[in-house]
Parts: sequence; C-alpha cells; structure tokens
Amino acid sequence: MSDFAARVRAALDERDISLRAAARAVHIDPGHLSRVLSGKRSPSPQLAESLDGLVGAEGALADLAATLDEDDRGRIAHSAAEPARVDLGTVHALADVLAAQRRLDDTLPATAMLPSTSAQWETVERLARDARGPHADALREVAAEWVQFVGWLHAEARNDADAVRWLAEAEERADEVGSGELAAQAANFKGYLARRQGRPRAIVRWFSAAYYTPGAAPLQRVGDAVQAAHGYALLGERDAARRLLGEASDLVDAAGDTEAPGTAYWLSPTFSRMGMGLVHLALGEYAEAAANLRAGLDGLPSEQRYAEWSREYRDALEEARAA
Repeated sequence: MSDFAARVRAALDERDISLRAAARAVHIDPGHLSRVLSGKRSPSPQLAESLDGLVGAEGALADLAATLDEDDRGRIAHSAAEPARVDLGTVHALADVLAAQRRLDDTLPATAMLPSTSAQWETVERLARDARGPHADALREVAAEWVQFVGWLHAEARNDADAVRWLAEAEERADEVGSGELAAQAANFKGYLARRQGRPRAIVRWFSAAYYTPGAAPLQRVGDAVQAAHGYALLGERDAARRLLGEASDLVDAAGDTEAPGTAYWLSPTFSRMGMGLVHLALGEYAEAAANLRAGLDGLPSEQRYAEWSREYRDALEEARAA
C-alpha cells in the first residue's frame, strides 16, 4: 500500500534521471536498486533517505517508506481477505498511508501521484464496501478522505471533468460519514478548480458553500471566506469582498490556537495571507497584495514553498511586485 517503489520511479522519470544515474548518485549497485524499484526488495532507511534527497522530496518519500511495517502489511492483507473482521490497526495503518501520500503531493507533481493513488483507492474501496463490525465506520471515513484526495489530484493535474466527478462523490461520502470538515474541503477543492478555470462566479459559489458548511473547522472557514472574497473582487463587487475579508479577520481571532483538521493539515493563520493577497491584487491594491503574499509564502513549511499548488501564489507575488 505504501507504494514507495512506484513513487520513486515516477519521481525519477519526472526529473529524467535514469536508474544507472540514480544508482551512481546514491552509491549503490544498479541491480540492487532495480530490485528495490521493482518492489522485489524493501529499501533500507538509509537508501530511502538517499533517494528522497536525490529527487528533492523533503523527507516525504522517506516517511512513506517507513509508514507500514510487516505487521501492518499483514494486517491489511488479512482485512482484505476477511473484511468482516477489519480491525482498528488496519484503519490506523490506512490513515497513515493516506497522510504520507498527502504530504508527498507537496513535493511530487500530481501526474506522478495519480496512477498509484488511484490503484490504492481500489483496494481501500473494496475494504470499505465490505467491512463489518465496530471499526467499519472509521474505515469508511478514511475511504471518504481518499476519494477527496483523488479528486484533488485530478484538479491539480487539470483533469477537470474527472476532478468534478470525484469531488462530487467526495461530498456525498462526507455526508454519509457525517463529516463537516470533509464536506467543506471537497467544496473548497471545487472552488480551487473554478479559480484555475477563471470562473469568478463559481469561485464565489463553491467557497461560499464551503464557508457555510455545518461542521467546518474554524481555520477552514477562514480560508473559505478569504477565497470567496477573491471571487467577489474579480467580479468587481468590492464591498462584498471587503465584508468577507472582515469576517475572515474576525474568525482568525476567534480561532485562537485551534489546530487545523487532519484533512486540511496545511492550514494556518498565515496560510490565509496568500488568499488575502489574491483579493488585494484583484482589487488593484498592489502593495497590500505583495505584503500578504510574501507573508503567506514565508510562513509555508520548506516542502510546500515550491509545491505545484503554490505556483499561483508565487506568480501572483511577481505580478503584484511588477505593478
């Protein structure tokens, strides 16, 4: 399930690094590396760290390699064979795999992530569909988040039709498991896709839907208010944009030290500064736009600053500075 080998192969292909060149770089026999990358041998922690450094994964690949031990793999295999007996350890192991995949998305392109993530989803879906017993509901919540992640990857890769289909499914799954946080995040990702498509009314519609979703976490609501304000600013509705910025500011104060939910682990009070920068840019307030975008980007962890999804904020900062 961790798919370390597939992720490394995809990362090497993206960077046009051959197997022999990779073997030279990490000081290992090409035959041994070939067996690791074909999934026939598990990587040592040292090799996982070396390959992680080679492709610039900021520790995400090394973490992925360490996610599942042999007991976890056996537990998942047993649950797949007898889903009526799924145990809590399997649920936790699958949740850990998903968390590792989401962090890997910060360093690898979505196109490299999609094939393996989609294949993993098929296994998780079979388990969630057939699971019985006291831990079945917890497994279905993990499955609901997995659907959302696949939808996000399609949105990031600009497979727009697939993204819409997966994210609509994610909203339904979130409602089935009673998670406002998951439902709000699926709507948020629809808003992200609308922004990539340049559809300001859809930006307002989906981020507003996320903002008003019952059960959304405070930091989710901050980001959704800011991004809905951006849609209004693009439409020229300045008063509505400023009203929502004010509401977002109030929510930041109310949130206090509240932590982001696991399904939106990247959120922080400084994260929303990037969205505020987009609003000020659309309003023609270039100095404020640059200040907010810079603060938000500087507040990102190192592995996220050059993630595929952060490019729009980096480009917006350059535009604000030029103006």
